[in-house]
Amino acid sequence: MGSVSLLQKGFLAFLLAMGIIVALGDAYCFQKMNKPGESDEGCILDGKLYPFGEISRTENCYRCSCTRDAMRCCTLFHTPVGYNKEKCKVVFNKESCNYDVVQKEDPSKECFVYSRVG
Repeated sequence: MGSVSLLQKGFLAFLLAMGIIVALGDAYCFQKMNKPGESDEGCILDGKLYPFGEISRTENCYRCSCTRDAMRCCTLFHTPVGYNKEKCKVVFNKESCNYDVVQKEDPSKECFVYSRVG
C-alpha cells in the first residue's frame, strides 16, 4: 500500500516539469531612466518617442509604462531554449512578437519547442 504507482510517478514528473516551465516563462523586464529635458512629450526607446502612460506594444515587441522619470518595459515574447538545435533554427517574427522555431532544411515546417524563457 505504501508504494507509489508508475502512473502517479509519471503525473508527479509532469507537474514538476510544468512548474519549471511556468517558472521560466516570466517575461524579461528592464527600466530606462529618462534624461532631464530629453522629452516633455514622453519616453524615447530605440529612437522612437512613446507618449506618457501605458504602451501595449512597441515596435520591438515590448509592453511598457512611460512616466516622466523612467520607461519600464517587459518583453511580449519568450525565447525558445528547448528544441532540436541540430535540425532547427530560431527566427524572430515581428508581426506576432514571438520566435518561430523552424527546420533548417525546410523553414516552412515548424519544430517542436518544449521550453521557453522570458
